[in-house]
Amino acid sequence: MPDAGPRKSPWLRWLAVAIVALLAVWAYRHYQLGTLLTLDTLKSSRESLRALVEQRPWQTGGLFFLIYVVATALSFPGALVLTLAAGAMFGFGWGLVLVSFASSLGALLAFLASRYLLRDAVQTRFGKTLAPVNEGIARDGWLYLLTLRLVPLFPFWLVNLLMGLTTIGAARYYAVSQVGMLPGTAVFVNAGTQLAGIQKSSDILSPALLLSFVLLGIFPLIAKAIVSALQRRKVYARWQKPASFERNLVVIGAGAGGLVSAYIAAAVKAKVTLIESQRMGGDCLNYGCVPSKALIKSARLAHQIGQAEKLGLRDAQGRVDFAAVMARVQRVIADIAPHDSVERYTGLGVEVLQGHATMTSPWTVSVRLADGSLRTLTTKNIVIAAGARPFVPPIPGLADVGFMTSDTLWELKELPRRLVVLGGGPIGCELAQAFARLGSQVTQVEMLPRVMSREDPEVSELVAQALRADGVDLLTGHAAVRAEREGEGAGARRRLIVKQGETERAVEFDVLLCAVGRTPRVEGYGLETLGIPLSPRKTVQTDDYLQTIYPNIFAVGDVAGPFQFTHTAAHQAWYAAVNALFGRFKRFKADYSVIPWATFTDPEVARVGLSETEAKEKGIAVEVTRYGIDDLDRAIADGVARGFVKVLTVPGKDRILGVTIVGEHAGDLLAEYVLAMKHGLGLNKILGTIHTYPTLSEANKYAAGEWKRAHAPQRLLAWVQRYHDWERS
Repeated sequence: MPDAGPRKSPWLRWLAVAIVALLAVWAYRHYQLGTLLTLDTLKSSRESLRALVEQRPWQTGGLFFLIYVVATALSFPGALVLTLAAGAMFGFGWGLVLVSFASSLGALLAFLASRYLLRDAVQTRFGKTLAPVNEGIARDGWLYLLTLRLVPLFPFWLVNLLMGLTTIGAARYYAVSQVGMLPGTAVFVNAGTQLAGIQKSSDILSPALLLSFVLLGIFPLIAKAIVSALQRRKVYARWQKPASFERNLVVIGAGAGGLVSAYIAAAVKAKVTLIESQRMGGDCLNYGCVPSKALIKSARLAHQIGQAEKLGLRDAQGRVDFAAVMARVQRVIADIAPHDSVERYTGLGVEVLQGHATMTSPWTVSVRLADGSLRTLTTKNIVIAAGARPFVPPIPGLADVGFMTSDTLWELKELPRRLVVLGGGPIGCELAQAFARLGSQVTQVEMLPRVMSREDPEVSELVAQALRADGVDLLTGHAAVRAEREGEGAGARRRLIVKQGETERAVEFDVLLCAVGRTPRVEGYGLETLGIPLSPRKTVQTDDYLQTIYPNIFAVGDVAGPFQFTHTAAHQAWYAAVNALFGRFKRFKADYSVIPWATFTDPEVARVGLSETEAKEKGIAVEVTRYGIDDLDRAIADGVARGFVKVLTVPGKDRILGVTIVGEHAGDLLAEYVLAMKHGLGLNKILGTIHTYPTLSEANKYAAGEWKRAHAPQRLLAWVQRYHDWERS
């Protein structure tokens, strides 16, 4: 399969690396630099060198400067001897000037060579792994570089090459190197002025001097810690800290993130209070994942009954009783609710309060309980898990005609005859298909050219085909411009005006569903009072440890981002709870390296890691392996032979960078790849694993087999064929 993304002739770069390396080795050996750049050689030629400086100071200084730059740029051994030579030949003042600028310039050249020759290849292959490093370098790279430069124990040539692989700017690299190498340079140049008393390098770097350099090197880190402490103190300055705390943790919100945070705190015997203003279980249980999947199950069964004749079942009928469908949805919620109930969490040791929480200081939370009473809690730490709510677009007339969201949809008792769904993302596609299968006349409006725009175009096309096959009038590339209403009461006519290019179209409806995404809940519980800032995505701004500007206040789930998935909220909750309760000993950065997600249309869409489109946009070279599920025995037997498994790997290797699955139970099939990516298992391991026959999971094995077939050793197989031919002769 062709690679995705531009390939910048890597062989040319490796050829350049080889040529430079060979030239450097040749020069080092031809000019016997290994014998010249020694302490004994320098001591024996000291007087002749000093005489040369006295006779031709400018020419000698210029030549020495050039030699030092070249030696540093090519990472020749002997920089220590050259630095001593500077002191011996030019004295402390001029020697320090020459070496300081020559070493920094040579370091910059080595840095640029590494960047040009190696960085693209390294970032392409390990870009995802290095993403946190790149972010850290962008934020604090100069600080860590300064630390490395101040401690002469670190080989400077190695620092040059490694930093060239990062994203730090060349100008900043030079400036920090110039400053950071100055103290060490001064020590060695000064030692060169006392060359006669030096017998070996340890005479210069005494234990006391080394300790001084180490202390000097860690000083920037200590300074950063002090600055951070002062910043924290400044943040807390206007607040009165309680003398003691009633609780170790208060959690605001009882959705997935809040429930897991409280559970973990109780499990480690912390005193924790969980506060929820509405229904335990949050959006997923009451308005999102659970009710939508219950509805989809009924809709799928209705569809299957309609297709029963294809399976040899004649006269199969299934009249949709929509009220009964919605009653079942509520029963499903009720059956799952005990998992997230007040009783369960109280039994686990969590104090659960049902009321509205407001942070009044970094350590106090005021709770307005259901009976109107007010309680004030003092706590060492707070976790914000306030979730998100449906986003309603600012379409003129929308409020006048009335609309529903994914939160209020479950109040319906009658099936809408004509339903308009605004939005072509996962929520919109799932609900549009479900209502169409239940018997509604559905029109789905998406402003972008295709539905499921975060996925690859071929995925979008398969979903669009499925929607249209189920009777959805899919209007992609159409913008909703206004909503209109004629008349009053039950006989009122309502329509949505959509526009494609310069052409307008009116779509009449009985119910309009806004399903264009969800927006974080960031108002009403004290963020403004505490001055906690929001990110550009309008989520609560947190650092890598999920801390806000107050180190004892954390945020998780939809309100924090960057993903709006129940499983991600639960994943973040572990980090927030552990960092809150044990952060003084050890903190953990939230890990988003392997985040799966699924859309439960029919066929399902599931993905983890890179998509092919993302790889192209980011310029990441990948190899694409595809297996069509239409060839899978179990899929054929079940009448669901459509879709594919697409695996992105490092070119020429079996390391998995991303997987997209479209088909029956794609969300379940994806788990094997999530496990493989999390633990560094490649396609060879999946291929070598026995998969039960006949099951849908064999699709994963066959996808791995497609990759293996494409990498079969053809030359070796040709010799094996000759061997077999010989055996038959």
